[in-house]
Amino acid sequence: MKKSVKKMRRCLSLILILALCLCGCRSKKDIKPNAEEISEKFSAAGFLASLVEETKGFIGSDDKSDQAYLYDNAIALYALCEVGAVWHVEKLADAIVFAQEHDRTFHDGRLRNVYLCGDPTVDSGYSVTGGTVPLPGFWSNGKWLEDYYAVSTSTGNMAWTILALCRASKVVSEEKRDKYINSAKNAAGFLLGLNSQTGGFTAGYEGWDKEQQKVTYKSTEHNIAVYAALSVLADMLEEKEPKLAEEYKMGADSAYRFILSMYDPELGCFYTGTETDGETANVGVIPIDASALSILVLGNLCPDAEATTAFIKKNIAVGAGYDFSAGDLDGIWNEGTAQMALCYWKLSMNEEYNATMGFLKTQEYKSGGIPAADRDGVSTGFVLSGTNNLWEYDNTLSIGATGWYALAQVKVNPLER
Repeated sequence: MKKSVKKMRRCLSLILILALCLCGCRSKKDIKPNAEEISEKFSAAGFLASLVEETKGFIGSDDKSDQAYLYDNAIALYALCEVGAVWHVEKLADAIVFAQEHDRTFHDGRLRNVYLCGDPTVDSGYSVTGGTVPLPGFWSNGKWLEDYYAVSTSTGNMAWTILALCRASKVVSEEKRDKYINSAKNAAGFLLGLNSQTGGFTAGYEGWDKEQQKVTYKSTEHNIAVYAALSVLADMLEEKEPKLAEEYKMGADSAYRFILSMYDPELGCFYTGTETDGETANVGVIPIDASALSILVLGNLCPDAEATTAFIKKNIAVGAGYDFSAGDLDGIWNEGTAQMALCYWKLSMNEEYNATMGFLKTQEYKSGGIPAADRDGVSTGFVLSGTNNLWEYDNTLSIGATGWYALAQVKVNPLER
């Protein structure tokens, strides 16, 4: 009798293990819609979905890197929400939530700028050591070294993540919805601590864990994302948590006023932000995204969208595409070009929208992805955070650019409330 029971238990154990293996190896054909099906209508979103199916979590910044940028993944997550890719949405959103809850040092709602590609919840390959999420790095002369920017926390990246989680909460189950909203609230709580007394949000924290310092400059692009993120979250919590919603509205208003303060009515553009004093406008480099994203987030509140698009056309256009900033016009930045396509769509400038999308189509790989720039060495006018190295874009696959291209294909403005 005892031997019979033991045999039954063994059989049941084997069946359970087999079932778990089958669940873990779920066929791509069982995912509805899968990447191939999405690609039939939207090539860029289909490509992003294929990457999620491969990694089952964070997706890498390009096809040669194991580094997954938080911003890239937030944009990809938002785009996938728009094509009904619920399975993919849950994989990306779950990775973000897990990373937030399992940081090795900080437990205040913040997220790092870069994670490792893959599923952070799986204890294999890049394992979860000591219950925390490992960050990208490398061994050199017996020491583990990490990237200054990767371990830091950018205000803009946090805000985009909030936007993506809020959007994801609307397409998933109730259980997942509450989980994502709670994560967004935790991130928003961290952001509120960056709200300056003089208006606008500072840029975040930089440096290695024990030496991180608050960054004192203010970025227009960051504040655009903060304004949208806090506004959306406040609207979602208006009925159930009115006091918290009011805090978010006040924060959003601070970001809104800062955005408007960066507008130059004579030029028709928005400046990149401030110097390190948090007050003096940085007028040396005028990037396209500060103006393009202002059009998308402000809508009818934009001081003069026509003047702003005219400035961009005159000072940043390179053929049918757009450079990163006004200046040398040494190449085309595809992410900003996709943002301009959305601006044209929003402003009902159909001819310009079609022309811009036509150019982006020439940049598209067979996979559906697009590169960061149309050539190597496209300058931005800035240096990389924590270094004196020039910040440039190359003609290599970019998840951020592909994500914006996907949004332009589906004609969705992620900054619209």
